[in-house]
Amino acid sequence: MEQLEVTEKLTTMRVIEIATGHMKGLTGHEFDLLTISKPVSAEAAVNLTKVISKLSPLLGNLIEFNTCEYLSDKPEFAGAGRWQRQDPGFPDAIFVGDVEPTPGFEIKTWFPLATELTARFKDSQNHFLDDRTYVALIAWLPEFLIYGKPYILDVSVFSGASVAKSRDDHYHNPPDYLVIEPRDTAQRTKNLQQTNTNGYKFQGTKEQFREAEELVNAWGAGGRLYSPQSNYQQMLEQLIARFPYRLDTNYAKIDRIVHPEIEAFKSRVLNTKVNGMTVRQWMRIIASEDDRYMKKALRDHLGITEVDAGQLLK
Repeated sequence: MEQLEVTEKLTTMRVIEIATGHMKGLTGHEFDLLTISKPVSAEAAVNLTKVISKLSPLLGNLIEFNTCEYLSDKPEFAGAGRWQRQDPGFPDAIFVGDVEPTPGFEIKTWFPLATELTARFKDSQNHFLDDRTYVALIAWLPEFLIYGKPYILDVSVFSGASVAKSRDDHYHNPPDYLVIEPRDTAQRTKNLQQTNTNGYKFQGTKEQFREAEELVNAWGAGGRLYSPQSNYQQMLEQLIARFPYRLDTNYAKIDRIVHPEIEAFKSRVLNTKVNGMTVRQWMRIIASEDDRYMKKALRDHLGITEVDAGQLLK
């Protein structure tokens, strides 16, 4: 008798597990849609190092599109659904099909020659209660460090819920620092709904701080433990209403969240050897104010030589 093929019944977590495995397989993948021309001189190369990070938003969009197409073509998802990019919307990529709750990935790109991992993660813990959304952190570089086709250097995937909790535990320290949840905007159109938390730093006098501490102490032993629930948020709003706070514009940068898997990923990327040196060593060279030192490294490792101006016009 002919045996019927048994198709695996996909669950939310199983979809995420399969997609995670495939996303990690993107390491080394090149993007043919964009090529950065080789600098014609060491001077031009130095100038390029100062602006190349501005490509990150464009590469971020390309990576999101390519990731959805790449995952949708995988046989494990055939007949069950497709991956779809959301813009605007949270998360960046979701699996549209017969799997509930809907699995998704929030995709953050990192150009590691920049000063830090500048992407932000501000989404409320309330959006991760069922652990349906994971974070995909993707590091990219041009194939010759500052020129050539961009490629994926490394990928790490981890629970979005764990990132949100690490962020709130790291920042929240009432009354000195408050993490405030977004208001309920579910009745608004999708593009006007708010999902982001914000950080607020105390700006009052010493006397006001003592008064604020007394108020927090009155909340009891758990008063300093963060909660996204409305009753705790109402207590925080008492502080905002009575004392001066300022909005922290540096809040929730991924580089500062202190999440173990993010820290491990950063360390792995910075210690990866590319074009003759580790990424960390290249960062130090590019951050150097000694242009002669930088030019020498670019010439020695990237094959950048001076091109005769007449040749460029031919």
